[in-house]
Amino acid sequence: MDFGVVLQTTPPSRRVVDLARRAESYGFGYVWTFDSHILWQEPYVIYSQILAETRNVIVGPMVTNPATRDWTVTASVYATLNEMYGNRTVCGIGRGDSAVRVTNGAPTTLATLRESIHVIRELANGRSVDYKGSELRFPWAAKSSLEVWVAAYGPKALALTGQVGDGFILQLADLSIAEWTIGAVRAAAQEAGRNPDDVTICVAAPAYVTDGTEAGLAHGREQCRWFGGMVGNHVADIVQRYGSDSGMVPKALTDYITGRTGYDYNEHGQAGNTHTEFVPDEIVDRFCLVGPAEVHVERIQALKALGVDQFSVYLQHDDKDHTLAVYGEKIIPAVAEHVRAKS
Repeated sequence: MDFGVVLQTTPPSRRVVDLARRAESYGFGYVWTFDSHILWQEPYVIYSQILAETRNVIVGPMVTNPATRDWTVTASVYATLNEMYGNRTVCGIGRGDSAVRVTNGAPTTLATLRESIHVIRELANGRSVDYKGSELRFPWAAKSSLEVWVAAYGPKALALTGQVGDGFILQLADLSIAEWTIGAVRAAAQEAGRNPDDVTICVAAPAYVTDGTEAGLAHGREQCRWFGGMVGNHVADIVQRYGSDSGMVPKALTDYITGRTGYDYNEHGQAGNTHTEFVPDEIVDRFCLVGPAEVHVERIQALKALGVDQFSVYLQHDDKDHTLAVYGEKIIPAVAEHVRAKS
């Protein structure tokens, strides 16, 4: 099982690069970042520095979108990074959230998302593609290799993921929702004539390692409560599209946003924000990993049993360095496959 870390590109950028270097030293194989160019710094510039100062980690956005950049520009960035650093990129993509809503835009349609995935992947893998009536190809990118992983929650987005995605990103760690979404992606892949096992499954959620006390648990929950608010944005879109009683989406995902009144993107992804009071402790415990190291190991093992290939830690709280250290020294080794040197 792979492990990743999800960072915000919050200044100083040197700190972001340092966290990425530390993550690699502790055994994390992926370094993801938010991609929201108004709220934080431009991630692709920082990826170049991360790749220059690491040896093995794969970098990419969790997640980009089809609206804020021309798709050929996005593909060119990946192909360029791959040429410079040896195919160490991955493209996480979705319909769009903060990057488009902050500029008073809206998430793209699934049809647009599907088309963008095709264009970005073909170009970034050195192949030709039809784009706006012209057949285009990067003549310098023959050796570039890029996978595109799709972030999704709702039924139609999950179906699209199974049909065309190289990977699936689920941004929460609830076991029942993970089982439902993974099942939907795999069913769609099979119906499309694909091998469901070819779709990499990535679960991403905040993780906060506590000391086992009630006070520690309470503090950890407060540090991660922001995540329920962020997920609530996507859930609200799903409820608007399908309704809360359609039976198409599990109530385990939709019921908790009943008390949601709005969202302030000035506090997007920040611990201690002021607009997530509607998120109860139960949701924090279900969506995030909060507790001693053994609690994290137990949940990750359960996710692994559901077919999850990667767990990525959202590292937006007040204990970043300690979390990386505990994952590297206790949690990742506990989940890793143990190979004996001598039989």
